[in-house]
Amino acid sequence: MRNDRAQYVPGHGLLTGRTAVITAAAGAGIGGATARRFLEEGARILVSDAHARRLKETEAALAGEFGAGAVTALPCDVTDETQVQALFDRAVQEHGGLDIVVNNAGLGGTAALADMTDDQWSRVLDVTLNGTFRCTRAALRAFRTSGRGGVIVNNSSVAGWRAQGGQAHYAAAKAGVMALTRCAAVEAAEYGVRVNAVAPSLAMHPHLVKVTSAELLEELTAREAFGRHAEPWEVSNVIVFLAGDYSSYLTGEVLSVSSQHA
Repeated sequence: MRNDRAQYVPGHGLLTGRTAVITAAAGAGIGGATARRFLEEGARILVSDAHARRLKETEAALAGEFGAGAVTALPCDVTDETQVQALFDRAVQEHGGLDIVVNNAGLGGTAALADMTDDQWSRVLDVTLNGTFRCTRAALRAFRTSGRGGVIVNNSSVAGWRAQGGQAHYAAAKAGVMALTRCAAVEAAEYGVRVNAVAPSLAMHPHLVKVTSAELLEELTAREAFGRHAEPWEVSNVIVFLAGDYSSYLTGEVLSVSSQHA
């Protein structure tokens, strides 16, 4: 079974001149990798995260590398409608408009359904599904007002298709994100807006290691045909594709970023 590490792909200016909002972008996961990839592709980005300290550190690091004019940040808890609206207002105020939204915010956890509390269920659904709804709604309103079209890319998961014990709340939320993506795409077409999603399987990052058992990570890795997990930036590459002009005729699609065979 192969476990070759992928080679990082340099930027090609695929998002030059675009302005993007990326949620849950502080840290070493898919959101942080997407922020970096978008900057490498020439975009200006407004990054958000519920963790203000990590977000400030991320902004400083990216601004130091790509320039202060390329990246701004605003803390945002996607379960709070006031904060969500403030995020999108900031994008319009600072950049005069908005071109791309990446809804990356999500929350996982492990709990057997028979023992799951209402709070465990509701918290995962509120961040992962309702948060994506709030940001998608704000984005569609901004795109409708601007009249210049746009793109929304949601982060779902193969868990929305495949059963896994202890993940009923997370799987239900991610399946909801898939359905939301398809319905939003039908409505957004009127405004010249495309809405798609990625569905990663196993993209390894430090936070995942902290909240997931070594046994489960080993089991999930064994399901991957390449014999390894994805790097977060490999998922971000697909997000770049969906955000750019090469996917101009794709909307309402959920692209699996996975080599799972079981």
